[in-house]
Amino acid sequence: MSEEFKPIVRIAGADLKGDKRLAYALARLKGIGVNTAIALARKLGIDPFVKLGSLSEGEIRKIDSAVRELHKLGFPGWFLNRPRDPETGKDLHFIGSELILKVKADIELMKKIKCWKGIRHSLGLKVRGQRTRTTGRTGVTVGVTKGSKK
Repeated sequence: MSEEFKPIVRIAGADLKGDKRLAYALARLKGIGVNTAIALARKLGIDPFVKLGSLSEGEIRKIDSAVRELHKLGFPGWFLNRPRDPETGKDLHFIGSELILKVKADIELMKKIKCWKGIRHSLGLKVRGQRTRTTGRTGVTVGVTKGSKK
C-alpha cells in the first residue's frame, strides 16, 4: 500500500492519529461524523476501515481536498450540514473553525431579530422545547429543600 506507516496525519488543518481507521479518524474533525466519513471514503474509492497512517501521500491529499470541498462531491443537500445557506442559497458543508463561526453568527442573528430561539439563547434557557421545571437549573436555588418543622 504505502512506503511507510505515518503515526500522525494532517488533514484539514488538524492532526489525526494514524493508528485509527480512516472513518473514525476523520470523525475527529468538527463537522464530520462517522457516517459522513464512511460515505466520503466510499465516494473516493478508498476502504473506510483501513488505517489512516497506511495510506499513501496521494490518497491523503485526495482525502484532504475532498474534506474541504465536500459539497462539490455530489452529495444530496440533506446530507450536508448547511443546506440552502441563507447568504448564498447553495448547499454547503463547513468543517472546523469555519463551522463554529457560522453557528455563532446564526445565533447572533437570531438574537438580533428577536425570534423565539434568539430570546431563549439570550436568556440562557433551553432552546429546543425541553422541560425547564426540574432540569437545567443553575445558581443557588437548585433542588428542593424541606421546610422547617413547626
